[in-house]
Amino acid sequence: MRKIMVCIKRVVDYNVRIRVRTDGSGVTLDGLKMSVNPFDEIALEEALRIKERGETDDILAVCVGAAECQQQLRTALAMGADRALLVETDRELEPLAIARVLLAIVEREAPELVLLGKQAIDDDQNQTGQMLAALWNRPQATFASRIALGAGVARVTREVDAGLETIEIDLPGVITADLRLNEPRYVKLPEILKAKRKPLDVIGLEGLAIDTQPQFRTVHTAAPEPRPPGTRVASAAELVARLRQRGVL
Repeated sequence: MRKIMVCIKRVVDYNVRIRVRTDGSGVTLDGLKMSVNPFDEIALEEALRIKERGETDDILAVCVGAAECQQQLRTALAMGADRALLVETDRELEPLAIARVLLAIVEREAPELVLLGKQAIDDDQNQTGQMLAALWNRPQATFASRIALGAGVARVTREVDAGLETIEIDLPGVITADLRLNEPRYVKLPEILKAKRKPLDVIGLEGLAIDTQPQFRTVHTAAPEPRPPGTRVASAAELVARLRQRGVL
C-alpha cells in the first residue's frame, strides 16, 4: 500500500467544559483549549502502526477548517504523519460539504485507504466517513475495533449493537475508527520539534470549486437541564421504597 490519508478535525478538548452563549447562538470557544478529535487521533495512530509494520509508505493528514487548524496538523506530524494538508476556510461546514472536500483531496492524492474517526465529539453527527465512501463509490467499514490488511483487501472487526462483526472490504476504501481500536501514542518534545520541518501545505477552499452551501440552520442552542441533587439512603429497603415511590419499580 503506497498511501494512507487520515482526516482529522479540530475540536474543543474533551477535558474542557463547554459553555453555551447567553444568546443561544452556539457555544463559546474563546480561550478554550483545542485538540485533535480523539477518534481521529485513534485513526492516525492506526495508520502509524500500519506504516511501522511496513504496510504503507506515506501518511497524509488532512484537515478542513480555519488557519488555526495548522496546530492540530502539526500534532499529527509530531505523532508521525509524513505530510499534512489544510483546506482553509473560515466557514463552518456541514458533513456533506466536508465529504465533498475530502473527495476532491482523495481524487488528487489517490490514497489506497482513508482513515478517520467514527464521529467528532463536538457535533457527534457520525456522517462524514459514510458520505465520503458513497461519493467516492468505494467500500466502507465503520466503527472499526481491529484492522488487518491483506492483498488489496482490509479485514475489519466492527463494534455493533449485537457484539462484534468482521467484514472484508476491497481497497481503496474508507474505514472509521472506534474507541477500542488502539490507544494513541504520547507525543514527545523531539517529535514536536521535528514536525516543524515536515511539509504542511495550505490550499483555499474556494480553489476547489465545490458546493459547500449549508442545508440546515441552527435555530437555538441550549445547555441541558441541570440534574436534581442526589439523595442518600440508609439501607437497601429504603432504596427500594424510594424507587417504588418514583414509579421506577
